[in-house]
Amino acid sequence: MSRGNKRMIANTFTKPLIEQRADPYVYKHTDGYYYFTASVPTYDYIELRRSKTIDGLATAETKAVWKRHESGPMSEHIWAPEIHYLDGKWFIYFAAGEKEDVWKIRPYVLECTGDEPMSDLWVERGMMQRADNDPYSFTDFSLDATVFEHNGKRYFIWAEKVGGEGGISNLYIAEMESPIKLKTVQVLLTTPDYDWERFEFWVNEGPAVLKRNGKIFVTFSCSSTGAAYCMGLLEADDTADLLDPQSWRKSRYPVFATDPERNIYGPGHNSFTVSEDGDDLLIYHARPYEKIVGNPLYDYNRHTMVMKIKWDNDGRPRFELD
Repeated sequence: MSRGNKRMIANTFTKPLIEQRADPYVYKHTDGYYYFTASVPTYDYIELRRSKTIDGLATAETKAVWKRHESGPMSEHIWAPEIHYLDGKWFIYFAAGEKEDVWKIRPYVLECTGDEPMSDLWVERGMMQRADNDPYSFTDFSLDATVFEHNGKRYFIWAEKVGGEGGISNLYIAEMESPIKLKTVQVLLTTPDYDWERFEFWVNEGPAVLKRNGKIFVTFSCSSTGAAYCMGLLEADDTADLLDPQSWRKSRYPVFATDPERNIYGPGHNSFTVSEDGDDLLIYHARPYEKIVGNPLYDYNRHTMVMKIKWDNDGRPRFELD
């Protein structure tokens, strides 16, 4: 990559890479392409784009690969899609509600019928299935699922509320049996313990996984979706039992929060990727202003942003804007 391209990426660190795309997810495949998806402003379809460079995603051609139903499941609030390549196939995980019950949010799965996700047909595989002996998972407001592999096992992390409407959103983890079904009962990873996780709503959501330096790091987002939105960090040793809650440690304070000097408000719901040079990148959303008229959920100016991750002497990530 040329030095000119390096400067171009650096310029995006405090400017939007893609406007009005919240909950961004970037996956770099073995074909050399970066695949991008996110919540679109209308919350009614799933969009893909790809590019050989991070900067190229901004102007890449977009493709609507799936649209919501007119009624029933998957007909409202199409949120936070992620694209994954598992067992030689492409999958998209996303959350959706129903027109008749817009907050009946559950996790769903799409599978691509071919090898070309931008042009081949995507088919519905239904709601993510819980393990046979699990009576709890996906029985209430559930969203923001992500998938990762470690030591020959595949894991599913997601946010789910307890306590009904207005309840508490926790993060859970389970091992996966297949790309569409869990193998184990859910395990609680984190619940909102601190004041910065409890502004207006008690929320832990938007998990993203980064494996580095003998650790498994999980970022997550907290509080309401306005300027109070911020990121926390979980970590576990990569030799630990990831289904043991005692294996995980949570940051006492947010690791990334609103920065008024740089017009970064409510940063969160991120994913991780690497630059063309192999640098670790945080892909996240934020607004350029603090004051929001009406419900923050329907203020669509959460823009996709990029940050180069720094590392401290203990091998932990630092999320600092230059």
